[in-house]
Amino acid sequence: MERSMRLGHCICDPRRPCPCDVFRDQNICPCAGERPDPVDFSQLKLTSLVRNAGCASKISPADLEAVLTRLPPVNDPAVISGLAAADDAAIYRIADNLCLVQTVDVFTPCVDDPHLFGRICAANCLSDIYAMGGEPRTALSILAFPSETLDGEIMYRMLAGAMETLGQAGVALVGGHSIKDDEIKLGFAITGLIDPAVAAALETPHADDVLVLTKPLGTGVLAFCEQIGRGNQAGMAAAAASMATLNKAAAEAMKAAGASACTDVTGFGLFGHLLRMARQGKLTARIYADALPSFEGAVEALREGIIPGAVERNREYLGDRLQLTPDVDEALLHLGCDAQTSGGLLIAIPPARLEDLKQALAQRGVTACVIGEFVGPSDGRILVTNSAAQEERAGPPPRQAHEPQPADVGVHAPTAMNSSSPSDPHQPGCCADIFEAKPAAASSSAETQRAFGALMRSVQTAGALSEKTKELILFSLVLHSRCHPCFDTHYEKARELGITQAELDEAAWCAIAMGGAPVRMFYQECLHRAQAAADGKSK
Repeated sequence: MERSMRLGHCICDPRRPCPCDVFRDQNICPCAGERPDPVDFSQLKLTSLVRNAGCASKISPADLEAVLTRLPPVNDPAVISGLAAADDAAIYRIADNLCLVQTVDVFTPCVDDPHLFGRICAANCLSDIYAMGGEPRTALSILAFPSETLDGEIMYRMLAGAMETLGQAGVALVGGHSIKDDEIKLGFAITGLIDPAVAAALETPHADDVLVLTKPLGTGVLAFCEQIGRGNQAGMAAAAASMATLNKAAAEAMKAAGASACTDVTGFGLFGHLLRMARQGKLTARIYADALPSFEGAVEALREGIIPGAVERNREYLGDRLQLTPDVDEALLHLGCDAQTSGGLLIAIPPARLEDLKQALAQRGVTACVIGEFVGPSDGRILVTNSAAQEERAGPPPRQAHEPQPADVGVHAPTAMNSSSPSDPHQPGCCADIFEAKPAAASSSAETQRAFGALMRSVQTAGALSEKTKELILFSLVLHSRCHPCFDTHYEKARELGITQAELDEAAWCAIAMGGAPVRMFYQECLHRAQAAADGKSK
């Protein structure tokens, strides 16, 4: 410490001054080998020590894909599956009838208990092998830990929990690597074996294949609720138990029943991993939103507007490849984009073998839900609708799934709800009504609406600011509120005032700067719709 104090910087970490915050706050010098007192595990909250919990800590799929697509191809003929197929695990042929299957995963704590986190982490890392149809054999650990500021007992309990789960899977922990880091991270590189015939049989989904999901959704939003002090105790306990459960039994049932394809559901959410499967088969997947299983409290939290950033990142990645019918509950769209940690297997299986799969799963004590199917050919898309009985009531064609908006109903079971769309009736007071100054029946509410309309028309007239400037401000505010009818009204008004598309785009970016990706996606959708309407009029 004496050398560090003379330099004014820590000799172990030049970013820190000397004396550092650790010395000031805890009166210990990590550089001198001093360590913190043993921790009270009853008060320990691992999730409070990280920015993003669990697989929500992953790099967004859009950012990752932008980098991976620029890498040179791997031309080794022994590589059967790898980067080119965008798989989480790789298959490497070592003999005519034998292949290695390998994967690696690492992430931050998703629960507060170190032992439970270790179990969940091991189960999550093994899932990629199971989804490929392989049998895991060995594991190497990857550990990042702030060893100078946290009790080493935490590290021990994490690894002990992981070894417990690895032992259940018949996997030997044979080594690993550790580094000092400000955030806790744990992961494993898993190596297994697979028969090439099994790998080939699980390679490509087919049209009419049924989609079966073996674990409920919502681990990401529930972990986020815990981080911000709005947790659901029962829901989080159920989610933790599910995350710690191996997908081994589900994989055995899948192979026994003769599935066409499989993926595990983790950081990219159900829809993100499903899109990869749809691309592989060049198919469209139809998902029934009201059939999606969830842990208690997950959908309610999403309806209350508790939407983790990973949901928006995953949804932005899907873009216009995700479509939905107007009756779909927005909260269930968010659920499908929620980043899962140690989620279930998503299995594609021919309808004729579905009953075999159900029986094989039941025999092994695995519960599962049918959530949709693959339909006609495409470049890889997802259509989200409701079940057939509700679909008959819906009527209108699919819309693009761009604008994430929390719903306003607090029931636990998935239900159909109407979300905003261009054809939806809008509420009194919307710009499309008040600018027209329509006569209304005499009543207090009608008088209030007329007064509000007069106010809006007055606000829009020229004063210290020109009418054009005011319209650009109002246009930006409309985008931020994401109201379809208001957009139509103000877009038309702006063009009547001679406002150019370039000026509208600049106003839009002001709204996007405040509202982020959802506002940008809303604007792109509205522009596309306005252009389509203009093209229709010109014909």
